[in-house]
Amino acid sequence: MATPGTAINRRYEREPARRVFAAELRETTYQFKDGTDDMSPSYILLPTGQRCNRVFIVGTLTEKRRSEGENLFYKIRIVDPTGTFFISAGSYQPEALQQISSIEPPEFVAVIGKPNLFESPDGRTLVSVRAESITKVDRAVRDCWILDTAERTLERIEATEETPDRQTAQTKYPQNPVVWNRIVRDALETVEM
Repeated sequence: MATPGTAINRRYEREPARRVFAAELRETTYQFKDGTDDMSPSYILLPTGQRCNRVFIVGTLTEKRRSEGENLFYKIRIVDPTGTFFISAGSYQPEALQQISSIEPPEFVAVIGKPNLFESPDGRTLVSVRAESITKVDRAVRDCWILDTAERTLERIEATEETPDRQTAQTKYPQNPVVWNRIVRDALETVEM
């Protein structure tokens, strides 16, 4: 117990950014908090059974929209071989905001950010990523990301350990692993050897 005038020494550790293809992120519909207080981290649960607080994605920046009102805000689209990521950055992400402002489509980019789920007016669940950082990269980095993401996705598919997250994913996402294997195979076919 801390006494008045002493600081509580809490160590802050960032969650690792998970590599995930757009096709899997697009299918994500389940979000939860790990704890009950306001500072508890929020996670999404990927269909392959991995909880995820941050994502690491690489693809082609295809569209960038700037909106100004009270605050400057960017919405961008990034495409990987499996689909589209929807990314945003505003005044609460000053580093990402500055980085996005200097990149023009089309360009290969790497993004680290926090995924969030939203419900559209027609009741669909949509996923958006709030960028923490965005960097221009070359095709070799993009291809390396595809290889790494394919490997991580296959590891999640093939995992045999029954964890609460995997059990929840099997309930929330009753899909055949063959679907994810095909998505991985199709993504790998875009890598230049």
